[in-house]
Amino acid sequence: MSVKPKMSLGIIGAPFSKGQVQKGVEEGPAVMREAGLIDKLIAQVSSAMLTTGYDIKDYGDLMFDDVPDDGPCHNVKNPRSVGKAKEKLANTVAEVKKSGRTCLILGGDHSLAIGTISGHAKVHPDLGLVWFDAHTDINTPLTSPSGNLHGQPMAFLIKELKDKVPDVPGFSWVTPCLSAKDIVYIGLRDVDPGEHCVVKSLGIKCYSMSEVDKLGIGKVMEETLSYLLANKKRPIHLGFDVDGLDPSLTPATGTPVPEGMTFREGMYMTEDLYKTGLLSAVDMMEINPSCGKAQEEVNSTVNTAVAMILSCFGAMREGSHSSSYSIPQPQTFF
Repeated sequence: MSVKPKMSLGIIGAPFSKGQVQKGVEEGPAVMREAGLIDKLIAQVSSAMLTTGYDIKDYGDLMFDDVPDDGPCHNVKNPRSVGKAKEKLANTVAEVKKSGRTCLILGGDHSLAIGTISGHAKVHPDLGLVWFDAHTDINTPLTSPSGNLHGQPMAFLIKELKDKVPDVPGFSWVTPCLSAKDIVYIGLRDVDPGEHCVVKSLGIKCYSMSEVDKLGIGKVMEETLSYLLANKKRPIHLGFDVDGLDPSLTPATGTPVPEGMTFREGMYMTEDLYKTGLLSAVDMMEINPSCGKAQEEVNSTVNTAVAMILSCFGAMREGSHSSSYSIPQPQTFF
């Protein structure tokens, strides 16, 4: 009898909040761990359903240093602290990917994507990105109304925007690693006018909530995967901002936007990505316990995020005894 290969998962905590102004988002990794994420992953992969198994390694939380005299530049707040933290994260993600592991990054604010995607791309430069978010996060240092870097990570990552992003202290290490055609946005419903123009001018594939409502999440995912994998199988990076979901599910986040995706739609998306066997890195970002008006709101946000993570790594709603689902084989990109 042949033995199915074991899949390896590396978990990195990134307790960072300086890409925006609200304290508390740095607690995201801790509250997800306190909710039993690691034990649930271990229990899940030990079940009869997941016969391939996972080798799970928790790398713990990174420590990020404050940079003194970190004044604004081009309206960008905390540029040196953010840039230095993202460089450290990028190097860590790259090491995890070099070891052959799928990478799960627990945030933290969404400026962390500059580091996670850069590090992933060092090892897999052909990756495709699914960006699940209420926002496009594609403002530049020159166009950002707030100066918060959690609203700008895509601008630093996209090759076509290289000439639109000025030099920012702390970011000299960043090299744009994505083309516009490598990206699919899902869940958009709060996009600045300038961002809208950039997305349209670059022809980035995107599904607003209006389009999700019109097409249904099944068709959205079918088109997304056909688009990203049209030419070849390649690693997929999922950038998951909890504000992509409806605030009734994830109220404890800094920039909630009404009329987001339902729990069922979110689970369908993550299940479909898992089924490809190509999901290579997952960012879970923007849980902020301090934004919960009561403990119930914090619990709802954290438990929903944990459920989405488990779905990314094989939890299926039809139950552990279903015979209708076959586990996708791990893909090798080396």
